[in-house]
Amino acid sequence: MKIDSFKGKYFFLSNFYMADVEYNGIKYSNNEAAFQAQKCPERAEEFSTLDPSMAKRKGRKIKLRPDWESVKYGIMFDIVMNKFKQNPDLLEKLVKTGTAQLVEGNTWGDTTWGVYRHKGKNYLGRILMQMRVLLGGK
Repeated sequence: MKIDSFKGKYFFLSNFYMADVEYNGIKYSNNEAAFQAQKCPERAEEFSTLDPSMAKRKGRKIKLRPDWESVKYGIMFDIVMNKFKQNPDLLEKLVKTGTAQLVEGNTWGDTTWGVYRHKGKNYLGRILMQMRVLLGGK
């Protein structure tokens, strides 16, 4: 089985899903805000109450930390892990996806974290599948 987009009943897999997550001592209202905040850690507090769209917009305008390209994958891994560790109800739903391949199919052209027009690295989907095993015990 393949889950090829994080919409509808699978929206909880999206970084845009509203679920509190604490990262580096700051509580964010969603994973997107937590992730975008790490682009410039000294301004991270500014992202804590932003909805996902506002966080993404602000993240595009902020000055990137010099090591961003080398640390962003590890940061995403940690934030996704925190989301599911801190929200057991969401972890339960993730585990219930069983062995399905998780693919963040999208329409906005993201070929790093997802798949667009059958092309992409799907790093978010891969991280989610890792979380299912690491935290779900299967």
